[in-house]
Amino acid sequence: MTGSTQDKRIVVVGLGYVGLPLAVALAKSFETWGLDVDAGRIAELERGHDRTGEIEADRLGASLLRLTADPAACPEADVYIVTVPTPVDADNKPDLSIVMAATRTVAGMLKKERRAIVVYESTVYPGVTEDLCGPELERVSELKCGEDFFLAYSPERINPGDREHTVERITKVVSGQTPEVLDAVAGLYGRVTSGGVFRAASIKAAEAAKVIENAQRDINIAFVNEITTIFQEMNLSVWDVLAAAGTKWNFLKFEPGLVGGHCIGVDPYYLAHRASELGRDPRVILAGRGTNDDMAAWCAGAIHEWKGAKKGTRTLVLGLAFKPDVPDLRNSKVADLIAALRDLGHEVDVHDPLVSPVEARHEYGINLAPAPAGDTRYDLVVLAVPHRAIVNDFARFAALVEPGRGIADLKNALADTTLPGGVDRWTM
Repeated sequence: MTGSTQDKRIVVVGLGYVGLPLAVALAKSFETWGLDVDAGRIAELERGHDRTGEIEADRLGASLLRLTADPAACPEADVYIVTVPTPVDADNKPDLSIVMAATRTVAGMLKKERRAIVVYESTVYPGVTEDLCGPELERVSELKCGEDFFLAYSPERINPGDREHTVERITKVVSGQTPEVLDAVAGLYGRVTSGGVFRAASIKAAEAAKVIENAQRDINIAFVNEITTIFQEMNLSVWDVLAAAGTKWNFLKFEPGLVGGHCIGVDPYYLAHRASELGRDPRVILAGRGTNDDMAAWCAGAIHEWKGAKKGTRTLVLGLAFKPDVPDLRNSKVADLIAALRDLGHEVDVHDPLVSPVEARHEYGINLAPAPAGDTRYDLVVLAVPHRAIVNDFARFAALVEPGRGIADLKNALADTTLPGGVDRWTM
């Protein structure tokens, strides 16, 4: 497929946080099929329920998007867009198994006469699309890359829970195997977003742009996390320091905290892996990752020491998702915080009104507690994730704290909240 994208058929492979919003947006202009191997996910979407919270039920119900869990049910398409996860393994090495499985699925759907474009949106290190995915597509399909089908890459920029920077509004970076493919992909995404498209110089340049976007944020947050630990030794709140420093016009306003999620907490490892393969030592990248990965244990230790906690300290952790106001549990560092508190002897209950209890148990072995009753008492309450649903009703949680004990406010979300008498607040 080259040139105009008018009247083309598209299959989006993977309907998670990235794929579903993209597929719904594409379905406004093209015949679009959404394919996900999770039959339960497809059944939910057909009922109008998106567990990620990215697409409202009425919008999903009104969409012309066709849904299936069966690749054989998809008709031949002109464009296949792969939007599956690319996590890291237990050793923080890139785990490309999901994207390669999706590649094999797409390969089974390619037809020589269609000359389809396969677009990857999954985050990878430079070279994966052309050096790994392309050959795998060739092997399985027995077709020739660059003749019978073509490659393209357009990095996803979905920010879970963000209603401003949606796929319909952001600038979309696009790249293609040939100038004609680039034109076609630019035309396709240009129909989706009002933010315009940026034509990257190459597929590798587009892949690299994605990983450094998140590596840059990771490194900046690591600096703030490091100074946070230093200022604690000086009895200085980092929030007070940042408020003063933030008055300078060119000061970068990053905040300390637990850096999880599928992007910032993962992508730097992809870049570091490729650097190591090339014989380069990614010192800055890995130093930032190490600092941020250590933050959960540091927070647990600081909270433990603050009130002289001991074995058996009853602690309520509020929030398990990786960021506020989303149910997303991917790579949540709150799980590390909970584990560290338990290692220190705390008896920990965990409450998150947005997160699925089934997913919490499956991903981390954590049994979520319902909102505690009014007669329940805790030595410590840790506000780990300031969901609005928690902060706006915080009086009920503050009332659970034993007199003389305290509330740990990791993100300084309670700075303007009046707490009960005899209850102290700790923040970074």
